[in-house]
Formats: sequence, C-alpha cells, structure tokens
Amino acid sequence: MKVILLKEVKGMGKEGDLVNSKDGYARNYLIPRNIAIEATPENLRKWEEAKKQEAAKKKKELEEANQLKARIEKLTVTIRAKGGTGGRLFGSITSQDIANGLKDQHSIDIDKRKIELKDNIKNTGITQVEVKVYPEVSASLKVDVTTE
Repeated sequence: MKVILLKEVKGMGKEGDLVNSKDGYARNYLIPRNIAIEATPENLRKWEEAKKQEAAKKKKELEEANQLKARIEKLTVTIRAKGGTGGRLFGSITSQDIANGLKDQHSIDIDKRKIELKDNIKNTGITQVEVKVYPEVSASLKVDVTTE
C-alpha cells in the first residue's frame, strides 16, 4: 500500500515522502496514529501541490540568501578593542563580537553560530571570516580590528 508520511519513520522515510508499506502495518499502525495517510488520488494531488509550494519557497529563500551573500561580501566590520604593543590584543574578538558589530554598523542580524571562526581573533588587522548565510551559501566578511 502506498502511503504519504506525515512524520519521520525510522527505516521507512522522512516527513512528506511517498513510500510503499505493508498493508497491515499501514492500516493498523501508521494510519491510526496519524503518522501517515493513504495515497489516494486526492491526497496525492494535495501532496504534489505542497511539494511545489515547498520548492518555490526554497527557491525564494536561496535567492534571498544569495542577495545577502553579495551584500555581506561588500562590507567591512570595524571592531575596536584594547591592545598592547606589536598589534596584540589584551582579549580576543569572538563570533559574538562580530555578530554585534555587523548588527550595529550595517543592520544585518546574523546568529553568532553562523559565523565560522577557527580561533578567536587575537591580533589587529583585517581578517577574512566565513559567514554561513544558508546551508549551501557562504559569504566572506572582512573584519578590521583596531586598537583603542
């Protein structure tokens, strides 16, 4: 029996998948627990429409992410920190500092977890930082660290 999954089922598929199931398993377990619905022509039509809407939504999000990437790559975030001689900082610049600087200076709200720093920035100067804008879209942001 063909069913459309409403929730993820281990060993069978993810939410929204059209899968083959044994008749008894579908009638006695999946359908009564609202884990799946039978793939009738009406349900298949609704499922295909939902898939089209989801694909259009993902396409729009990807376009917005590419626009944000282009905008971020043109920017430079300037962060002032206390430092000593030789360009060394007393503390370090973290991804939270970069996210705050991006929000304050350019009104772009990015979560600190999406800013990928291998190590915190401990020296003055310009550093390139990767920003995950969307799962497959990354932007390169310039961070200019200066001493007070």
